[in-house]
Amino acid sequence: MKSFLYIICFILLTGCSADNTITKNPYLPNYTFDTGSLINTNLPQFNKLKFANNFVILDSPYGIKGVVLFYAGGTNYNAFELTDPNHQINTCSKLNVEGIIATCSCNDGNSYDILNGIKREGTTGTYPLIRYKVEVTGSIIRVYNN
Repeated sequence: MKSFLYIICFILLTGCSADNTITKNPYLPNYTFDTGSLINTNLPQFNKLKFANNFVILDSPYGIKGVVLFYAGGTNYNAFELTDPNHQINTCSKLNVEGIIATCSCNDGNSYDILNGIKREGTTGTYPLIRYKVEVTGSIIRVYNN
């Protein structure tokens, strides 16, 4: 009986695969960038990142069409690509941010939540926003993708 349980456990453990691969978005290239020490919340243009529910837009050369950096409060900062992940790159695929919603100006009106990058109801396509890494050291916020 004991050996039977070992065999069952072995089959279950070896039958599970650890497929942690992320599906690559076919529409958007992977541009590497690093803001370094550019974002300093003591500077006037970034000062609002000291207060929850505020964001700043970082234009090119950061990201493809720019990056939105949102401060949710505490130590929670989110940075997302400002290109609609469910379109080929074109003139209308740059997202416009109002509050916590980023909306595409193409005819489909795709929209995403900048708190988590998830697409909102009615958005066509399968991809969420591309998330970038954020590192905070004192008043310096580093956003990067490398």
